[in-house]
Amino acid sequence: MEDKLKELQAESLTRIESSNDMKELNEIRIAYLGKKGPITEVLKGMGKLSAEERPKMGALVNVVRDEITSRIEAKQKALEEALVQEKIASETIDITLPGRPVSTGNHHPLTRVVEEIEDLFIGMGYTIEEGPEVENDYYNFEALNLPKDHPARDMQDSFYITEETLLRTQTSPMQARTLEKHKGKGPVKIICPGKVYRRDNDDATHSHQFMQIEGLVVDENIRMSDLIGTLEVFAKKMFGEDREIRLRPSFFPFTEPSVEVDISCFICKGAGCSVCKKTGWIEILGAGMVHPNVLEMSGFDSKKYSGFAFGMGPERIAMLKYGIDDIRHFYTNDVRFLKQFSVPEY
Repeated sequence: MEDKLKELQAESLTRIESSNDMKELNEIRIAYLGKKGPITEVLKGMGKLSAEERPKMGALVNVVRDEITSRIEAKQKALEEALVQEKIASETIDITLPGRPVSTGNHHPLTRVVEEIEDLFIGMGYTIEEGPEVENDYYNFEALNLPKDHPARDMQDSFYITEETLLRTQTSPMQARTLEKHKGKGPVKIICPGKVYRRDNDDATHSHQFMQIEGLVVDENIRMSDLIGTLEVFAKKMFGEDREIRLRPSFFPFTEPSVEVDISCFICKGAGCSVCKKTGWIEILGAGMVHPNVLEMSGFDSKKYSGFAFGMGPERIAMLKYGIDDIRHFYTNDVRFLKQFSVPEY
């Protein structure tokens, strides 16, 4: 039995030394040290030995088993270390290779224009008011001097949800809401940016959804000259210091008098080109003095207070500012279009 143990020891150590992977090493462990292995068989046969031989043989079995176990553990550690080194070698990074460029986003041209306009008017003492895009008919029309049967409602083909609820057709409802919130006490000096919706056929210059920014100033002794001065500052800041503005009579139910506002063409400098349709002027917004009915409905005394309002489309401003020829470019998310407005890296 002693010779058999020494033979098992020599055989197992040879196999352990020659093993090359963890699976094979585990098979060796099971073969020699498992419940059905030869070491266990030797232990089972020890009952046939004499009392003098049994302790000696038990000690030898322990020595052999411990030796096989320690050799397996040592081999396992060596194989694991070899695997780690192999993985490190395969994942070595060549630090001389050039880095991969990382694509970065940038502001949408509409966002840029809206933020530029907001910054301009905040610097002039205005505050920003925002409101719901799903609006009540009263604030969208009636509080702005457009009662149910007013013919001017036909100018805005609306998306109605119920008889009294619709997607707002303008950001003017925030003017009515803000005036109402002030409870007849001025001053009021706000701009209202946001999305608006109208039933319209989409083409190069029209969209069923677009942006508007409206402004409102209400206080004592507000005159048309205040409106003109404000629009001149706006035109020069947005399109250049040499811009001039021109006012033409118009009609809006919520202002009286009402005007259309043009700026001198910044492309041809007034000489006439395709952008200004050979006139030397480009229409950019509508404006006027707040109608007394609008003030009265919002709780303001129209004999004490007066005001002016203006409304512009950021899409039109952006199209003029950046030379964009189709309003649909703003909403199709074409990366090639958006990349033209990337900020250069320095």
